[in-house]
Amino acid sequence: MEYFRPIVMCDAHRPEAALPLAGGWCWFAQLEVLSRGAPARLIAAADCPREVRQRLTARRADFAGLTLDRPRLMGILNVTPDSFSDGGLHLAPQAALMQGRQISRAAEILDIGGESTRPGAGELPVAEEVARVVPVIEQLRAGGMRGPISIDTRKALVAAAALRAGATLVNDVSGLGFDPALGPLVAKEAAPVVIMHAQGLPATMQQDPRYGDVLLDVYDALAARISAAVAMGIERDRIAVDPGIGFGKTAAHNLALLRGLSLLHGLGCPIVLGASRKRFIGSLGGAEAAASRLPGSLAVALAGFAQGVQVTRVHDVAETRQALRLWQALNTDHPESPA
Repeated sequence: MEYFRPIVMCDAHRPEAALPLAGGWCWFAQLEVLSRGAPARLIAAADCPREVRQRLTARRADFAGLTLDRPRLMGILNVTPDSFSDGGLHLAPQAALMQGRQISRAAEILDIGGESTRPGAGELPVAEEVARVVPVIEQLRAGGMRGPISIDTRKALVAAAALRAGATLVNDVSGLGFDPALGPLVAKEAAPVVIMHAQGLPATMQQDPRYGDVLLDVYDALAARISAAVAMGIERDRIAVDPGIGFGKTAAHNLALLRGLSLLHGLGCPIVLGASRKRFIGSLGGAEAAASRLPGSLAVALAGFAQGVQVTRVHDVAETRQALRLWQALNTDHPESPA
């Protein structure tokens, strides 16, 4: 099997033969052809197979009511006592509500989670997870918040309660593989869903993760999960994919995925990237404390924008928005104006 990774560019001087990437702000004139056990080779965009070209160039459907012709930010709100980066800071309902409102000023999507999925974390009872997230969602909606709210959960009962409370989409770190009832619920509710790749459960996922070829293995796994989701009745246009940086991956695996991220456009779905404050950023950047990893997180986010990533999931929303505005001013014809 051959895989086609577009060599993504954002330069204003675009060759006539270049093709648009996913209907967005980037383009490509060459592709890297990858296969297992054979050397990589470059081909011109014009030599790309027709079906591959269609998946790579087609405009992505709106996701959670948002057009994807420009980068979007998903702000993280952890209503937990034990998340790796900010556990306990927003566990109290009032603190969570204030933080949610603050995030929504700079991010298009607010991602709320009540269960930590950090390496080594165990499973939280459903009732406790519901009690953490639902009141926050209800109060945000009652206070007038109209933008998309994502519920970060692996569990159907939590997702159902959150959607009733006003959540817009489901973000599942297990890729609909943890709770067999979650996929059918998403299909029934016609909710958008983010399908993430993870190797193993949070409690054990960082214990010697291994791959044959991490980039191709993750691509194949996500393709299989998309097919499974469609078989459950979820419309393909409602699916986004996330490579799962840090979920059953070493630092070397994470870097390989980030370097080859544009391959995932071949799945024909929007890409969500969540690398903010992850451990490998601290290891490579010399920042032991998670809260000190903003510069490294911004570097990874900017690399994602340059590869056409449509949604970037971050802790430091205002800072990432500022970086994005400057990146757009330098790299696109339509820089974003401050709100």
